[in-house]
Amino acid sequence: MRRRRFAGVIERQLDLFVRDQLELLEACDEAERAYDRAERAEAEERFGDYQELVETGTEILADLRDHFASTLDDDSAEEYEAAFNRAVANRLPRFGLEIENT
Repeated sequence: MRRRRFAGVIERQLDLFVRDQLELLEACDEAERAYDRAERAEAEERFGDYQELVETGTEILADLRDHFASTLDDDSAEEYEAAFNRAVANRLPRFGLEIENT
């Protein structure tokens, strides 16, 4: 039961992220496709482009998470952060790889 304590607010936060960052999400998709299509000589550069976009998205999500967590007591903030990170990993996996380190 406690694991779902923040489920509603996290779902709304991720909905907001997807809506507000649609251009970033589309750019990530395109950068990933460009990397997949790239010849060996340019693959590293294309992957770097993709990584930069993913890093930007991860930072935006971490800021969203940290801002809300700052309104909670320490124990609740820790619980919320873990739930948020899991939700990102499940719903937006490209951003979930580094969210815990951000």
